[in-house]
Amino acid sequence: MQIGKPGPVTNSNDTTRLGRPADMIVDPATNELYVADGYGNHRVIVFDAATGAYKRHWGAYGKKPTDDKVTYDPKAAMPQQFGNPVHCVRMSKDGLVYVCDRAANRIQVFRKDGTYVTEFAVLKDTIPAATTGSVMLWPDAQQTYILTSDDPNGEFHLLNRADGKYISSFGRVGHSAGEFDNLHNLAIDSKGNIYAAEVQGKRVQKFRNLGGL
Repeated sequence: MQIGKPGPVTNSNDTTRLGRPADMIVDPATNELYVADGYGNHRVIVFDAATGAYKRHWGAYGKKPTDDKVTYDPKAAMPQQFGNPVHCVRMSKDGLVYVCDRAANRIQVFRKDGTYVTEFAVLKDTIPAATTGSVMLWPDAQQTYILTSDDPNGEFHLLNRADGKYISSFGRVGHSAGEFDNLHNLAIDSKGNIYAAEVQGKRVQKFRNLGGL
């Protein structure tokens, strides 16, 4: 099966073409495919994972997306549309959808139907913006924490999932062990070990969880 087709990026409300998608997940409860779309468009779009049929899409705050140019200013109110890119999408066990808006240093949270729930700013004053490049959920039963990757500061951050409050950070910009050169993506296993992928560093580092879940 193929979803989308090659050709120029059209717009964020085209249901037949994607705009350089960055990430995707499948909801096992509904067999729906959620796509962070992404580098060219400014939305989350959902398809039937078995047939590829279009289901729905939304932009920031659950609104209809636009392709208006968004300029991030940390001293101003948060943009009313997603910037570029919408870089990741994750789903929690309790059915919430977490979307990285890397261009605005924030994570937005939705219900499965696109209804907006809340947003978490992460080091809001960081310029250039990119403190929310990847989101992973902690592997305990309640998925208590959120991990997010921060490219400009060379760190990953631990947040409380319930309210987005900052807990701690790890890393710094550099090339040595425990440092990051263009930190891009995170993964976490069932034991809480963290894997960090760097673009310019061209490597993956593993960080062993010593504190339990």
